[in-house]
Amino acid sequence: MTGTALLALMALSTVGGAHVLSRARWTWTMPRAGIALWQALGLAWGVTTIGTLLGYALLPYEQGITGGIPAAFADGAARLDAWHLAALLAGLGLTAVLLVMLVYAVVRIGRARRRHRALLALVASDSAVPGTLVVDHPGAAAYCVPGMRSSKVVVSAGTLELLDSAELAAVLAHERAHARERHDLVLLPFASLRQIFPQIGLVGRCLDSVELLIEMAADDRARQHRQPRELATALLRFAAARPVAAPSGALSAVGDQPAVLTRVRRLMEPTEPRRSVRFAALAGATVIAVTPFLLYHLPI
Repeated sequence: MTGTALLALMALSTVGGAHVLSRARWTWTMPRAGIALWQALGLAWGVTTIGTLLGYALLPYEQGITGGIPAAFADGAARLDAWHLAALLAGLGLTAVLLVMLVYAVVRIGRARRRHRALLALVASDSAVPGTLVVDHPGAAAYCVPGMRSSKVVVSAGTLELLDSAELAAVLAHERAHARERHDLVLLPFASLRQIFPQIGLVGRCLDSVELLIEMAADDRARQHRQPRELATALLRFAAARPVAAPSGALSAVGDQPAVLTRVRRLMEPTEPRRSVRFAALAGATVIAVTPFLLYHLPI
C-alpha cells in the first residue's frame, strides 16, 4: 500500500505544482529550466496517475506494480475483485488514451505540415537569406515550419516592408531558434492533453505557460546574435500590424498582445538568473521525472 499511497500523493502534488508554476514569474528569467520543470511535471502526472490506479488494482498480489503485473497475467487476474479489476481497466484505459492522443497529435500536425510544405512549394519563393522563403502576402507573418530533416522559416512580403534589415534579422534568428531547439516537440504533449481535457482550465494555463516560455527561450537565443532592441521593436511592429495567424503545426514569433508586451519588457529590462535557482530547478525536474518510476518498484 505504501507505493500506491506515495504515487497518489505525488499525482496530487503534480497538479498543485502545475497550478503554482502556471502563475510563476521567476521562470521567465530562465525559460529553459522552466520548460524542463513543465516537462517533468507533465511526465510525472501521467506516470503517477496511471501508477495509482495500477497500484490499487494489484494490491492483492502484494508485489507492487512491476511485480504485480506479471503475477496478474500469470493467473488471469483471478485474485482481483470488481473494484480492483475496475481500477486495472481504468489504468490501462488511461494509458491507452494518453498514448493514442499523443500519436494522433503527431500524425495530425505532421499531415498539416506536409500540406503546408506542398503549398509553399507552389506559392513561395527563395529569399536572399538562405533557408528562408517569402510568400507574396501583404499581411505581416513570420513563422517556422519545423521538420525532422529540414525546417523552413517563412516570411511574408508584408513583413519585408514592415521591418528594417536589423529587425528582420532578429526575427529570423528567433525562428531559427525554434527550429534548432525543436520547440514543436516540447509543445506536443501539452497540446495533446488539452485535446483530452478541453474543459479543464488548468490544462489550458499549462499550455499557455509553456508556449510563453518557448518564445522567451527563442528570444534568448536570438539576442545572442542580435541586439535585444532589434527584436523588441520588431515584436511591437508585428503586434501593431495585427499579424496573420501562423498555420497549424508552425511556430510564430508573435502571439497575443499581452504575451508580446511581457516579452518586450523582458528584452529591454533583462534580469540575470541566479545559478543556484537554475541548478535547483533542474535538479527538481530530474527528481520529479525519475521518482515515479522508482515508486513502481516498491514491493508493497
